[in-house]
Amino acid sequence: MKPGDKVICINATIDPEKAEEIRQDFEIWITKDKEYTIREILDNNGIVPGLLLDEVYNFPKYFKLLGRYQEPAFAIWRFRKLSYATQTEAVEEEHELVEVGRETKKQTEKEKGTGR
Repeated sequence: MKPGDKVICINATIDPEKAEEIRQDFEIWITKDKEYTIREILDNNGIVPGLLLDEVYNFPKYFKLLGRYQEPAFAIWRFRKLSYATQTEAVEEEHELVEVGRETKKQTEKEKGTGR
């Protein structure tokens, strides 16, 4: 996963034992089966990586474990990367297919002796 990737939330459940902490840290929570765009990936000092999303902004909080203020990030395991092509990728692929088609047609014409 990298910034700009589209992901889908596969797990938005909150452990009842952590519900109070989550409510204090996150003003906005994620929704299962909703698509999001990765804004940034935080490594959190190598403790546990987390995602910031274009569609969700929460106020920065002080995290004692990290020793700094930062926007609370969502655990990567809560998401799955979507693998459909972006519009730009689809256009590039279509262009490549057209070029391959043209080359095949030229080769066939040469073989038949009708090449130009």
